[in-house]
Amino acid sequence: MPTPPRKCCINPSILSADFVNLEAELAQISNADAVHVDVMDNHFVPNLTIGLPVVERLQKVSPVPLDAHLMISDADRWAPKFADLGLDSVTFHVEASHAPIKLARELRARGAKAGMALRPATPVEPYLDMLAELDMLLIMTVEPGFGGQAFLDVTLPKIRRARAAVDGSGVKVAIQVDGGITEETITRAAEAGANIFVAGSAVYGRPSPAEAVESLRENARLAFSRNAAERDSTVPQPV
Repeated sequence: MPTPPRKCCINPSILSADFVNLEAELAQISNADAVHVDVMDNHFVPNLTIGLPVVERLQKVSPVPLDAHLMISDADRWAPKFADLGLDSVTFHVEASHAPIKLARELRARGAKAGMALRPATPVEPYLDMLAELDMLLIMTVEPGFGGQAFLDVTLPKIRRARAAVDGSGVKVAIQVDGGITEETITRAAEAGANIFVAGSAVYGRPSPAEAVESLRENARLAFSRNAAERDSTVPQPV
């Protein structure tokens, strides 16, 4: 039986949106799968964006689910508070958590999908045993903190290793990539095994953000289909 292509999700990042008109900016991406909300505290990363009160308001006006990416210190304390807002998913950085398994379980207990993020230089192997505790693994493809950076190809082998581990484990964990995603780099990331893609300037830097979402989605789907066809071609056929 042919292997079905993976489900592709495009989660535009409002880091590249107009912060004065966020409700209108959200309305422009109603065809997205979720909106990626970057929360930065100027401690874990050298940038300051938005906090709980703004995220709470976004949750009430967004036409699509909220996917919060917490680039903050003391994730064990703050991440559950974001889950309490009713967000679809909350992602914390493993580098900012003292007890990532406990935190992931707490996020799920409060009704949010649990995501865990790794900086580009953080290896994935030490955390593969906890895949069953997660709904999503976010592999940063730039250094977190600022939008508009170039995609780091050095992260592609890590994405491939994460995909092999997820597929081999049998658990349903999405692999998200964030940073430098364009119509060109999304193909490489998808071929490596990612299936949720965060794009900022590639969406909000276009005349029509909605059309940009569809273009990115189509490029990823084509890469998925090629991957599925290649996997099927290597499976021994019955004689």
